[in-house]
Amino acid sequence: MEQYFHWFDLLGIAVFAATGTLAAWRKQMDGFGVIVLATVTAIGGGTLRDLILDTPVIWLSNNSYFVAIFTAALLTILWVRKRLRIPNNALQIADAIGLAFFVIMGTQKALDHGASGFVAIMLGTMSGVCGGMIRDVLCREIPLVFRGELYAITCIFGGLVYVQLLALGTAKMPAMLAGMVALLALRLAAIRWHLTIPVFGKKGDLR
Repeated sequence: MEQYFHWFDLLGIAVFAATGTLAAWRKQMDGFGVIVLATVTAIGGGTLRDLILDTPVIWLSNNSYFVAIFTAALLTILWVRKRLRIPNNALQIADAIGLAFFVIMGTQKALDHGASGFVAIMLGTMSGVCGGMIRDVLCREIPLVFRGELYAITCIFGGLVYVQLLALGTAKMPAMLAGMVALLALRLAAIRWHLTIPVFGKKGDLR
């Protein structure tokens, strides 16, 4: 089971690294900028989560995470160069897939370290959104999580589905997959139909 979790973790790392690479491409950054954005997007949220849990940051002793980051960045660069253009929502879709993996894995890690269900969901959400927040700040953009879209809410929803299924006695792997699917479905629906939450207007009004 731990082996499956490790591969899920690496897959989430790779997907988020790809979103960082796509963001660097959109901002016309150089190779160093690509690596920086890919890396902070991939491991930023998980690093903060581990520091809060007071547990060793996993990538300090496991080079496979950096192998996943660099491989994903390279493949993304090759793909972009071949296509010459990417769909406008490619970054959001890739980000949604990364969220599905990271939030549930982060929630499980928090549970493994004795966190309550509520705290685990919050730390899982942090695992999913903080890397993207750092990426957007470095790109001089308002983080996606603050733009009114259903983003953090989808993370909380996916984590809640996972924790509740575990509480009902569901086996860990089916519960994990269900949480990922629930999160991904809601996030993709938000992208497709532009589902939003109220945001402040220029004069302080809600719209």
